[in-house]
Amino acid sequence: MRWDLTMEPSIILDFLNSIFLQIPGLNSGPLGSENPLVKGMIGSAFGIVGVAIALNLFNAIIKRKMVDQNKLKRLMRETRTWQKERMAAFRAKDQEKIDEINKKSAYMNKMNMELMQINMRPMMITFVPLILIFYFVLPHLFAYTVAIAPMSLNFVPGDFFQLTCTAAKVAESQLPNHHHICNHVNEVYFWAWYFLCSISFSGIVMRLTKTTMDLD
Repeated sequence: MRWDLTMEPSIILDFLNSIFLQIPGLNSGPLGSENPLVKGMIGSAFGIVGVAIALNLFNAIIKRKMVDQNKLKRLMRETRTWQKERMAAFRAKDQEKIDEINKKSAYMNKMNMELMQINMRPMMITFVPLILIFYFVLPHLFAYTVAIAPMSLNFVPGDFFQLTCTAAKVAESQLPNHHHICNHVNEVYFWAWYFLCSISFSGIVMRLTKTTMDLD
């Protein structure tokens, strides 16, 4: 996958579509149940994989229905070509070419905004049902943690974006009048497992449904 400006709208929206899932949990604690319907980590892990794939398929189907793929790829191809030409001119230090290309900047910014709007339309439809499922259905099906990572996945400093249990969380879970959330260090929270599965399978689902942003 090539990381250029034409790819950013889709990548950003896919990321936000997943990361928003944890925001209400910042104050209420990790999502999940102490007595879930799905018992055991193996069943829970594979169950969430299925949910992530199903929701990605739902998103892709809505996107195919709402987005003109030919127009989308035409806009992407045009903006990508302009960006390549601009980058080549900067590398060659060809000021005349740079000035000529920059004359189209306002037009290309307008096209990039249109690309963002095209990609946001399906998200506006899928976001609400996804949130409802995630907060009112899945927490009753699965426990707080559903897998064990070989190492800590808490790469972001602070407590904002913790994917796995810490020693402090394990100790806290053993205290009276506290939710029994973590049994072992590096257990993966159920929302985090969904987040990882969703990101992992989104590219595959988009390719299968031909909704990928890749022009190759």
